[in-house]
Amino acid sequence: MDDTPEAQTGPLPRPGDAPHDRGGDPHPPGGAAPKVLDRQILSLALPALGALVAEPLFVLIDSVMIGHLGTAELAGLALSSTLLTTAVGVFIFLAYATTAATSRRVGAGDRAGGVSAGIDGMWLALALGLVTAVVAFVAAPWIVTVMGAPADVVPHAVAYLRASAPGLPGMLIVLAATGTLRGLLNTRTPFVVAVAGALSNIGFNAALIYGLGLGVAGSGLGTALAQTGMALALGVVVLRGARGMGVSLRPHAGGIWTAARAGTPLMVRTLTLRLAILATVAVATSLGAVTLAAHQVVNSMWGLAAFGLDALAIAAQALVGRGLGAGDVGHVRAVMRRCLQWGTGAGALLGVLFAAAGWFVAPLFTGDPDVRLAAAVGLAVAGACLPVAGWVYMLDGVLIGAGDGRYLAWAGVVTLVVYLPLAWAVGELAPDGPAGLAWLWAAFGGAFMLARAVTTGVRARGTAWMVLGARR
Repeated sequence: MDDTPEAQTGPLPRPGDAPHDRGGDPHPPGGAAPKVLDRQILSLALPALGALVAEPLFVLIDSVMIGHLGTAELAGLALSSTLLTTAVGVFIFLAYATTAATSRRVGAGDRAGGVSAGIDGMWLALALGLVTAVVAFVAAPWIVTVMGAPADVVPHAVAYLRASAPGLPGMLIVLAATGTLRGLLNTRTPFVVAVAGALSNIGFNAALIYGLGLGVAGSGLGTALAQTGMALALGVVVLRGARGMGVSLRPHAGGIWTAARAGTPLMVRTLTLRLAILATVAVATSLGAVTLAAHQVVNSMWGLAAFGLDALAIAAQALVGRGLGAGDVGHVRAVMRRCLQWGTGAGALLGVLFAAAGWFVAPLFTGDPDVRLAAAVGLAVAGACLPVAGWVYMLDGVLIGAGDGRYLAWAGVVTLVVYLPLAWAVGELAPDGPAGLAWLWAAFGGAFMLARAVTTGVRARGTAWMVLGARR
């Protein structure tokens, strides 16, 4: 619980601090020196990036191991793992809301209260995880059938989903515990635990799939065991720190209700984002096989870029939350400005790489020349949109750190309403191939992200979100 950037770089700067950092650079009025902020942002973002990248390794490891068993088994894994990650993704608010609540209380000098808020979030995660696990286990055959799985795929998809279900409470506890540690400015521990979890997943899968001959079910059980182990490891870190502060480990109905109330708007926001993504896939499907295949390439690369931008947004959440808890508006503004510079700069750099590497990346995914051309064009369009995406990710992080979930929920609904007619128009008017994919990514990466930039930007220019964050 002490492994935070504060232990490495000193306490967060406040207006009136000595007008220099370790390098002797002057502080700009109303905030910390850029070099100080850069160190704080990177010390949070880099471990967070590692943890974000480690998580998808679970599915990748499963895919590699199950792929050797047969096509039907791999297809069953693809369907059930997508359902699983979607279910967990809906509850990502457990990490976001807990980060914001913990960091604001710690910033206000109430470190014990911050840890207590995190523990309430973990109890909420356990309850939601148990309910979700029961639903997934009981309804697995129905869910897989509704998704249209072929007859030879159904038993494998059901086996993986049911075997993974016991790990769902652990998966959600990992989110809440990670949010708590982020709020304490500790992103290193979640990174270490995520790497350990990914490595243990390899061992579990090898033993269960091949050693015991459990097949797809062994893969699901291995993932459940790894996720449960991660939850226990992170839980021990949080609970040990809580006991050292004299914080009660018992569930508090009021605290759990507060966590649920704070998380509900963020869940609505997440749902609007996922609906936009599903609409984009639906349009790509309607345009034809070439567009759909190329969209998968572009979307995979976009998701990779999102990891880096997400890591910076996590830093923004924690630093803004702590600054608002301390009532330090000048520092909060300085953090926001610097994070926006990092976000747009990272987006621009990634955009250039997208545009330049498109012609070389596409052949790694497919040998079809039509798909290669469409993917290269789509990557160029997506790359041009990444600076705006970087801006959006940072403002999302800033407003989440302030606990401004209700505004983000409404903004998500507004941007979805703006985007859906544009997506429909692309589906109706655009052709299959490069032109169609270019229009689709201009709509999603351009118009949708621009709408999000406008709605979050208007909010960030005012002070209502800072007043709200300071009150919580």
